[in-house]
Amino acid sequence: MTTHPTLQRALEDARSGKLDKAMASLKMLLRAQPKNTDAMQLLALLLTQCGQTQQAVIQLERAVALAPQVAGYRSNLGNALTGLRRYREAIAQYEQALAIDPSYHRAHLGIASARLELLDTTGAIESCKRGLAARSDWPEMIVCAAGALEAADRLDEALDLVREACSRIRGNPMLNSRLAFLMNYRSVDAAAAFAAHRAYHDEIVRERMDPPQLDASPDRPLRIGILSGDLRTHSVGSFAEAVFRTRRTEDTLVVFSTLPTNSKDPMRVRFQSLASAWVECSILDDRGLDAAIREQRIDVLVDLSAHTAGGRLSALDRKPAPVIVSAIGYPNTTGHPSVDWRIVDSTTDPATSDAFATERLLRIDPCFLCYGPSEAAPEPSLPDEDAPITFGSFNLTTKISHDTIRLWRHALEATPGSRLLVKSKSIADDTTRHSVLARLQAGGIDPLRVEMLAYTASLSDHFALYGRVHVALDTTPYNGTTTTCEALWMGVPVVTLEGSRHSARVGASLLRAAGLGEWIAHTPEEFMAIASGLARDRVRLTAFRKDARSMLRASTLLDASAYGLRFHGVLRSAWREWCTRQASPEAS
Repeated sequence: MTTHPTLQRALEDARSGKLDKAMASLKMLLRAQPKNTDAMQLLALLLTQCGQTQQAVIQLERAVALAPQVAGYRSNLGNALTGLRRYREAIAQYEQALAIDPSYHRAHLGIASARLELLDTTGAIESCKRGLAARSDWPEMIVCAAGALEAADRLDEALDLVREACSRIRGNPMLNSRLAFLMNYRSVDAAAAFAAHRAYHDEIVRERMDPPQLDASPDRPLRIGILSGDLRTHSVGSFAEAVFRTRRTEDTLVVFSTLPTNSKDPMRVRFQSLASAWVECSILDDRGLDAAIREQRIDVLVDLSAHTAGGRLSALDRKPAPVIVSAIGYPNTTGHPSVDWRIVDSTTDPATSDAFATERLLRIDPCFLCYGPSEAAPEPSLPDEDAPITFGSFNLTTKISHDTIRLWRHALEATPGSRLLVKSKSIADDTTRHSVLARLQAGGIDPLRVEMLAYTASLSDHFALYGRVHVALDTTPYNGTTTTCEALWMGVPVVTLEGSRHSARVGASLLRAAGLGEWIAHTPEEFMAIASGLARDRVRLTAFRKDARSMLRASTLLDASAYGLRFHGVLRSAWREWCTRQASPEAS
C-alpha cells in the first residue's frame, strides 16, 4: 500500500477507533483520485468493519476492474463476499487469485473457509491440504484444517493434527489455544484438560507493559469493558444481556467488538443501545486492540470469548486493563496469564476446581449464567399422542462423544419403541451426517431409530421442533448450554449427567437454577432411569409443557435483576481487591 499521507492518517484514525473520520478522509481522497485502488482497499476494509459489507464489495469490485491482475485485490473481494455469505462467488475470486499468482497461498485459506461455510467439509479439507503442502508451518491454515476435520466429525484427527503442530512449531500460542479448545470435547479428567490450557499459558511470551495507572478508589464509578465477537444473534447474547441491563447507572460500559457484524443484526442493535460506547475492533491487530482498550481507560475488562471464534486473548498479553475477568462464553480456564479472575459457580466449579484454573475463581451462586429467552419461541406444544417416544438433542455433533452415545443407547434400550431426533447444522454435510450415524451405530444405536435434521426455515421453526421431542438428552463431557435453556423454555425436560469438570457440570448448574435438580443424574444408570421414567410419564410431560414458562420466570435461571447484582458485585469486589493491592507497600 502507498504511503500517501491521507491513507496513513486514515489508518491511524481507524486504529484509534475513529472509523467515521477515517472513512470520510478516504472518500474525500477518492473524489480527488477516483482510481486510487489503495484507498478503495482500505475503505472497503473499514466498511466491512462497520458492517457495511455490501458497500465494501462495491469498492473492491472497482479495484478489481481497475487492476484485474492483482491477486490480493481478488482475495480481498473474496473475503468481503464471504462476509455477505456469497460463498461460491468468493471461491471464484480466490481461484482467480491463484490463477494469477499460484504462490498467493492465502487464497487456499479463503477457499477452505468458504467451503466450510457451505458445509463442504471434503472440499475444505482438500483446500487445507493444498495450503499446507505449500507451507507446512502455517498456523492459521493448521487451525483451519483442524476446524474442517472437526466439522467433518473427525475430532481425533483434528486433535492429532494440532497436537503434532504444537510439538513441531514452538512459540505460537494460536496452536496451543486450538488444542486447549478441542480438549473440552474429550472424555478426560480435569487435570488433563487443564494441562492443555497450561501449555497455552506457557507458550505466551509476555511483553512487559504495565496496565494503565488509574485512580485506585475502590468505590468510584467503574469503566467496564466487554470484549467479545458474539454480541449479535448468537448463543452468548442470550446470556450476556442481563449483564448490560443490570449495570449500575453510574458505571460506564464499553464494548470492544472483535468480529465484523451486520449493523442491522437485531441483537447487535439491542446491545449497542445498552452500551455506553461501541468500539469496532476486527481491523485492529493485537497492539491496536491493546491501545484501544487503554485509550478507553477501562478499569475491569470482561472477556466473553477466550478460545472460541472471535476470541482475542493474544491482545491481552500486555495487560491493557488493571483487572481482567473471563465470563459466560468459555467452559474452562483461559490459561492466559493476564486474566485475573473467572466467573463460575459452586456447581460448575466446586472447591477442588481452583487447582485447575490459572485465574482465581469468582463464584456467583447459585448459577454463573442468566438466560434471556428468544422472542422467536412459539408457545410450547406436546408431540401427538400417537407419536413414538422421542428423545432429542439439538447440540453440536462434536459434543456427541463416545460416552454420550453410551448414555443415549441405554435410554433408548430402556424405552422400547423410542426414537432419537438429532438436530445440528453440521449434518447438512453428507460426510458429517454419515460419520455421526456410523458412530451412533458403532455405539449400539440402530440407525433406523435415528432421525437427523440440519436446518429449519426460521428460528421460530427451530423452536417449534421441540414440539416433536418428549425428553431432551444432554451431551457429556461438554454439556449443552443454550440448547438446554431452549428446551426448558419450550417445556421439554432435559436429563444431564453431572461430570467432573466445568463443561460437564453446566447442565447441572442450569437445572438447579431452574429448580429442576431431580433431572440431574450422578451415574449412567441414574441417567437411563430418569430419561426413561420421564419419557413414559405422559401426565408429567403434559404438566411441564403447561407450567414450564411460569416456573422458569420465577426461577433463578431467569432472574436478571438478582443475577446482575451478583455479577456486577463480583466485578466490584475484584476491583476493590486490586485497589487494596495498589495501596499496600508491596505494590509500590
